[in-house]
Amino acid sequence: MKEVVHWSPKEVAAWLTETGMQEYSETFQNLNGQSLLKLTEEDFKRPPLSRVTSDNGQQLLEMIETLKIEHHIEEHKNGHANGHLSIGTAAPNCDNSFTSKSKKNVMPNGYRKEMVQIPMPEPERFNAFPAEWGKTCLAFFYALCCFIFTTVMISVVHERVPPKEEQPPLPDTFFDHFNRVEWAFSICEINGMVLVGVWLIQWLFLKHKSIIGRRFFCLVGTLYLYRCITMYVTTLPVPGKHFHCSPKLLGDWEAQLRRIMKMIAGGGLSITGSHTLCGDYLYSGHTVILTLTYMFIKEYSPLRFRIYHWICWILSIVGVFCILLAHDHYTVDVVVAYYITSRLFWWYHTMANQQVLKEASPTNHLSQVWWYRPFQYLEKNVQGTIPRSYHWPRSCPLPFIRRFGRPVQYSRLVNDT
Repeated sequence: MKEVVHWSPKEVAAWLTETGMQEYSETFQNLNGQSLLKLTEEDFKRPPLSRVTSDNGQQLLEMIETLKIEHHIEEHKNGHANGHLSIGTAAPNCDNSFTSKSKKNVMPNGYRKEMVQIPMPEPERFNAFPAEWGKTCLAFFYALCCFIFTTVMISVVHERVPPKEEQPPLPDTFFDHFNRVEWAFSICEINGMVLVGVWLIQWLFLKHKSIIGRRFFCLVGTLYLYRCITMYVTTLPVPGKHFHCSPKLLGDWEAQLRRIMKMIAGGGLSITGSHTLCGDYLYSGHTVILTLTYMFIKEYSPLRFRIYHWICWILSIVGVFCILLAHDHYTVDVVVAYYITSRLFWWYHTMANQQVLKEASPTNHLSQVWWYRPFQYLEKNVQGTIPRSYHWPRSCPLPFIRRFGRPVQYSRLVNDT
């Protein structure tokens, strides 16, 4: 194996790709092996490295240390460091001159020196980011239950909404300055479906998709659970006279159940014709999806994908603006939805990225939130910040694709005799 100090920039880039640290490839395009071994924590605290990763390069530095150990072992597998002894002895040749010969494992007094073999235990592979798909399935079930409960709550609140003939829409500054655009809400839902589809494709190629997936399910479930509470405790009148709300069922639970099933089947979208109920205004579920999907897309994609981030951001902003332009939500619905979604996302990820915040203590006030115990259960085995690493799905049959994103391999030290 070629020594690391002699690696070329191309070989460094290939090693970064093999270990799933492709986000450094652009920054290290002129870095050779000798410079790679000289990297320190101080280098990651200054630009441009400080803008590449949020964990101060800890994972890459650990991989470099592992690389040093591996190549140190390779250099000493020739036997000189494993107890072999080469002794030069003089033996006369045919012309009475002396020729130096080397005999391995032989002492000068004629006794043979036996090599002491020390069995090397198989090193335990430490995985800082275990998949734990069982926890991901549990988070998905939680999100599904919250979505179903939200649908039931919308049906309940619909029965309490005052008729628009008796209770006019509340005053709204945005509505005063912008006239209603009928097709705007369809644009909002199309943008939302595009962002969800893009996030799903991106998630499939993530290296640590299990951890990131359960974070998404946990957050979206909690946001919809909060939404159930806010829409139930304060029922707002319809935002405009254009609303055509389904007739109230007045206690007909069988018909109400059919209505709930229809709404679940249509994904709660107006564009599918499944959402004809009123009252689910505070706060906006469409704003939650538009904001949350964009934040996950940006958080778990390389920082150098600026154009990709801008496109997703524009889709999100245009979608939120179209909600208001269609007069389908009050402005306060959108503002509260954005505030709760963004803060919950930032709180959760701050707690997940800091090991000290995963332990309850008198100084850790974030441990007082009601979902702290579930958070500890989901994140307790995740050590550090999730790297923005990608690989092809394991089911892909091509050999070179299977190698892409392969983790560091640790080989057992074997003494040659």
